[in-house]
This record gives sequence, C-alpha cells and structure tokens, in this order.
Amino acid sequence: MTSSTIESHLERLRSLPTIRQRCTLVHNLAQQGRLEYFEYHPEAEAKVVDFCSTIMKRDYRSFEEIPPHGRWRHFDTGKERINPLLSTWSSRTPSIPKEEQCARLLDLFLVSVLLDAGAGNAWKYQEQDSAGEYYSRSEGLAIASLDMFKKGLFSSNPNDKERVDAGGLCSLTISQVGTAMQVTSENPMSGLDGRAGLLQKLGEALKASPKYFGEEGRVGNLLQYLKTHTESQNGATTVHISKLWDAVMLGLAPIWPTDRTKLNGVPLGDVWRCESLKAAEIQSEGEKSGLEGEVLGLVPFHKLSQWLTYSLVEPIEKLMGWRFEGMGDMTGLPEYRNGGLLVDLGVLTLRPNVLSSEFYPDPSSKIPRLPPSHPAIIEWRAMTVIELDRIADQLRTKTGANLSLVQVLESATWKGGREIAKQLRGDITGGGPPIEIESDGTVF
Repeated sequence: MTSSTIESHLERLRSLPTIRQRCTLVHNLAQQGRLEYFEYHPEAEAKVVDFCSTIMKRDYRSFEEIPPHGRWRHFDTGKERINPLLSTWSSRTPSIPKEEQCARLLDLFLVSVLLDAGAGNAWKYQEQDSAGEYYSRSEGLAIASLDMFKKGLFSSNPNDKERVDAGGLCSLTISQVGTAMQVTSENPMSGLDGRAGLLQKLGEALKASPKYFGEEGRVGNLLQYLKTHTESQNGATTVHISKLWDAVMLGLAPIWPTDRTKLNGVPLGDVWRCESLKAAEIQSEGEKSGLEGEVLGLVPFHKLSQWLTYSLVEPIEKLMGWRFEGMGDMTGLPEYRNGGLLVDLGVLTLRPNVLSSEFYPDPSSKIPRLPPSHPAIIEWRAMTVIELDRIADQLRTKTGANLSLVQVLESATWKGGREIAKQLRGDITGGGPPIEIESDGTVF
C-alpha cells in the first residue's frame, strides 16, 4: 500500500463531486428496491413539490427575492441583526473597513455553524436585549452565538471582543458555554460537552493551519488566503468554490471526532458506510482486501462542512463583491428537516418491522431514535441528497423560475420539512423530525 494510493482515496472522499456520485449509487439501488431499510416512492415527489411551491408562493412575492440558504437567515429570525451590526461597525470612529467587517462575519458565522448541532426539543434561549424573546433550535443557537460573540467569549483580546481566534476558543470551558447558552436542569441541551469540545478543537485547528488562518489563528484570515486564488474577469473578481472547500476540509480536519469512520487510521469526518451499497459493490465487483476493501460502501456527506461553506460564501460575496464559481458541485444538505420532508410526505418509508424495539425508546410513539452511524440513517441521508436535486428540478419546472439549489433549500425544502413536522407532531415532540438522530453536539 503506497502513501499516494491512500492520499488519492482521501482526496476523492473529501471532494465535493464525490458526494453526489456516491449518493447517486445509493439512489440507484432504491429505484431497484435494494435498500435495506427504506422503500422509495417517486410518485410522492409531486406531493412534496406541491407542498413546497405553496410555501414559496405564500412567503415570496417574487422568487428572485429568495435569499440563499445560510446561517445569515437564522441570525435574522424575527428581526434583522446582521445589517445593524454592520452599520454599527461602519459608524464607528474610525469606521471599520469592509474587509475587516467581512473577516468579522466569517469569524462569527463559522463558530456559529459549528455550534449548530441539534440542541434537542427542550432547549430554548432568551435573547439578551430589551425584548427578551425566546428562540429554540437553529435560530436559538444562532442568536446565542451572536450574543457570545458580542461579549468577546471567542476572542483572546479584551480590547477587540468581536472576533474569533485560537486563544479565545482554546480557553473556553464547558461551564462557560453552558452558562452563555442558558443551559440548566430545567433548560437542558443535547450534546453540551461535545459542543464545547468542538470549539476547543477548533482553536487547536486554527493554530495548526497558518496557511488558511494566519499566524494568529483567526477564522477571518481566510480572506487573505482566498485573495491569493482570485481571478479578474471582465472587471469582476472570481474565486472557485474548491479553494474555500479546501480550507474548510483540510484546515478544520482536526476538529472531527476520531471515533468515526477511518481510512488507514485517518478520520474521514462525515463519511459513513452504507451497508446496502457495500453489498451491491461486492456483488458486482467481488470481495476486496486491504485499502480497496476499506472503501467499499463509503458515502461522504460533509454536511456540516457544506453548511459552513454556504454560510461563508454569502458574506464574502455581499461585502467583498466577489463571485464564487463552481457552486454546482455543492449539494443539498442531508439533515433531518430536508430528509424529514421526504419521510413525512411519503417519498421514503421505513420497511415494516425493519427496526427492532430498542430503537423506539417511547413505546407509545412511532418515532424511532437512531445513532448517526446507523445504516438506516446513512440510507436516509444519501437519498436526501439526490431527492433534493430532483425536487429542485421539479420546482423549477412548476414555477418557471430559474431557482438555484440554495434558494430551494431556503424557501422550500428546509422550511417545508419544519412546517410539515409541526403540522404532524407539533403537540407531541414540538415539531421534531419523523426519525430522531441522537446528537452528541458534533453532528446534525
């Protein structure tokens, strides 16, 4: 086994195009009825499209107004918070330059996305302002992280609070994170320890990658790295999405748990083995040994990394005026809102009695609870990636609008997944998903 062979496999499993390629293979099995846990009903896609298009027409007068799916939306729940923050920075004496404002948003958005693993159905956050509104789930985590950012919890410099750097992150404790997020026995949060540990690991990763984050280990220094890869075309500044993706995948690699899927001892992050795909590959190609055997059935999702990348693209394009090329390599996000929409509206159904009773902790409920490594979850997530492409295509046809995938995620599928969940289970789980995924604070 050569190091070049290992590196080629690692590079392939980390690349954006591989996500869609491997998920397509799982989707092909579904069309043949060869998934182990799910049955696929493509005729139900029309119901999803109708449901989503109704939401889109309700919420947007013009589909051109639909913003991209990203963390920015969560910060602005109920009212704008990011633009007023930018206005505050611009009005200071001396005013903060646009590039530094963008760097600060990258600081905030990255740490906020990493805090955005499932918080559970019980946790809520009271905003630290005069209104004192309560928020939960992703929005609550976003607003909590914004308050933490303003207070300087992520900065090592008490005279420069609104930034994120390695020193500030490495000094954080579980107690500090829990207090800042208002966690108590009456207001419990899933995966608090994992969440705090992830921030500390982020600090170490920033220090270890000066190529991307500078000697001071600051997220916002990504701008300086990206600048070296920009091109000028007809007066416009462009940069390929693969450059930002490399920084996210390689620069943040040390933060991922080491007890997940590995290849030759190297943790792969959000890459999991789909047992039904492995069985199909063995059937078609035969058993394999060594490294070739290790990669059988592996499906990359890199969901958190993609969510982060989408979220970083928006402030860079808005404040720097750059344009990212190659965005078509990005995929829909395989998480429980997008995936839950498909289950709740019948595109995907669990096979009868395929899960044992141990995965139904509440005997009176039909909602299973599974670890993220369970092969049913891997099938569900792979199917979600390709179904989001299919739903997006059908929405373009139905609406006649040239919708980007990120606009579909924002206006239709993610929101649709939340709304159908609330309709079906609002009085049971507070609108939780049809299949619950155990959260350790590091995965969605």
